[in-house]
Amino acid sequence: MIKLYDYLPSGNGYKIRLLLTRLAIPFERIELDFDAGETRSAEFLARNPTGRIPLVELEDGTYLSESGAILYYFAQNTAFLPDDPLTRAQVLQWIFFEQYEHEPNIAVARYWLLHGPIDDEKRRALAEKQTRGLAVLAQMDQHLSDRQWFVSEACSIADIALYAYTHVAAEGGFELAPFGHVNAWLARMAGQPRHIPITEG
Repeated sequence: MIKLYDYLPSGNGYKIRLLLTRLAIPFERIELDFDAGETRSAEFLARNPTGRIPLVELEDGTYLSESGAILYYFAQNTAFLPDDPLTRAQVLQWIFFEQYEHEPNIAVARYWLLHGPIDDEKRRALAEKQTRGLAVLAQMDQHLSDRQWFVSEACSIADIALYAYTHVAAEGGFELAPFGHVNAWLARMAGQPRHIPITEG
């Protein structure tokens, strides 16, 4: 059986849990407390030298890290990853956007607020991340103004990647009420078959 090394509050780990559950792929979840340093143990670093989760151990013993790569691997030959080369590239475009624009601001702000304390220097940095995060949400809202999903006509791994930290953005101090199209999309995501909350292991 596939093993998923995970940390329950992590949006990156949640992406994988959500996709595997949506695809009805059985997996064993192994909880590692990031804050307690369990991802920095010699045993885990031998599996993933970056010391980050999520990490997947495939049935043949191969390890695969980085949430975007893991999403891509499991989504192949499913409805979550289109066959058309351009549309597939657009899915990857939004996954890269999530990693380079969305996560560094929205996810980091959430982590800081949930795992304080916050000193004056970090508070200034937090204000900047929240400003940038609001710009990211505005960009997403504009994109969703004339469509239901980020790419094409169906939910893809682009939506799963962006959903993970967007739906808990309030925990990072972001007010989601002004972003009507984002909120409608969040509701569509939560209403999909075999949806699970981030708190479900």
